[in-house]
Amino acid sequence: MRLWLIFFGLAVSVVACSPNNVREDVSLDKYFQDNKVTGCFGLFDNGQGDFIVSNTKQFRDSTFLPASTFKVVNSLIGLESGIVKDDSTVIPWDGVVRRVPEWNQDLSMYRAFRYSAVPWFQELARRIGKENMQRWLDTLGYARRYTRTPIGTIDTFWLDNTIKVTPDEQLGLVKKLYFDQLPFQHRTMEIVRRMMLMEDNANYQLSYKTGWEHAENGDNIAWVIGWIEENKHPYFFVLQIRLAAGRTDIPQVRMEILKKCLKQLGFMEGKR
Repeated sequence: MRLWLIFFGLAVSVVACSPNNVREDVSLDKYFQDNKVTGCFGLFDNGQGDFIVSNTKQFRDSTFLPASTFKVVNSLIGLESGIVKDDSTVIPWDGVVRRVPEWNQDLSMYRAFRYSAVPWFQELARRIGKENMQRWLDTLGYARRYTRTPIGTIDTFWLDNTIKVTPDEQLGLVKKLYFDQLPFQHRTMEIVRRMMLMEDNANYQLSYKTGWEHAENGDNIAWVIGWIEENKHPYFFVLQIRLAAGRTDIPQVRMEILKKCLKQLGFMEGKR
């Protein structure tokens, strides 16, 4: 049992890319510059084992709070622990009116995930409990590139800069989720994959989770992590951006940069 835990403890924390298969594409930087943001983008071609990265050092070495991308892990743990039965499980609204209208109602897990409903997943984390949550994060090796950090407050630790992940770790997570290589049952991972599928058409299937919160200095930190499938072949990506405090156009900016990077690399147009 101990060896099993050690093996999976390395599952997410292992660096996803090695120097021999990485190509840095500086031409992708223009999409960050056009939007007056800094950040990085990485795409892994699973079939060829090749990485294309816009900023290799930041992608590999810089850490940021995961924000709502942690809903992927939170969902996996909640399902595997039996806290929620499936993605139709409803957690009732607590009656507190919040800034996002879609959050102010009873929500199933599926709808809460799609709306990125922070209060719903905070309640899920409370139901999971601090000890159980910490045990799972240690098993996954989540947010442990440089050191193990205790999770702190159970319903804010992924939002308040207590834990941080590298973009490379995020890519390792979604890749292992896609291939059933995380220490969860197939059913658990399949439910989360289904919730992540956001666009499905004749040319491609795009699955992802977004995230947006603030660094210690107030800067906006935003993510998109997931994969795109074309001709039944997956390509895994992570976009991380940093924007000045006060900007409110993050949802539009992150998706614009993501899709422009993907299109430049030949995706989304049915040509692969």
